[in-house]
Amino acid sequence: MGIANKILPHYTYQDYLNWEGRWELHEGHPIAMSPLPLPEHQRVAAELITEFTLALRKTGCKKDCKAYHQLDYKIAEDTILQPDVLIVCGKIEKQYLDFPPVLVVEILSASTALRDRNTKFLFYEQQLVKYYLIVDIKKTQIEVYEIIDGKYHLQNYQNNFEFALTNECSITPTLDNIWE
Repeated sequence: MGIANKILPHYTYQDYLNWEGRWELHEGHPIAMSPLPLPEHQRVAAELITEFTLALRKTGCKKDCKAYHQLDYKIAEDTILQPDVLIVCGKIEKQYLDFPPVLVVEILSASTALRDRNTKFLFYEQQLVKYYLIVDIKKTQIEVYEIIDGKYHLQNYQNNFEFALTNECSITPTLDNIWE
């Protein structure tokens, strides 16, 4: 345990509920999420949700799986993440998601890229989130990682990539539309 961990407070979900603004909690350490994402970031997130929702409707998967924009994903009492976009298969029964989503998207920004590519990557991998998409707006590029044998592997993403969300539900969203 490092020196900082010995003297810094360790926060929990109960503390998190009282904070103003947008925050994440990484193993007891608060991470400020403000200011709000830039307009292009929000536009791309909205386009992704639209494409995922359309693909879910087209395949009939919408009754079991749904696309969401930023909600609390509580991994542990001291770890709460807010992915930019999620697909959840199963019913959310609490005011937060308490089981792994099947797909998570993080849209890179200058202030979050390092955390998205490292810390959050490891959190999602440890939780066995089946797909992790990293969207780079500046490069107009999407990296698709898939859990295989407990580890993320970069997939050869093409616009017609099929996401097998459950045994009964697969979707092929048109993600290239987000750049238009």
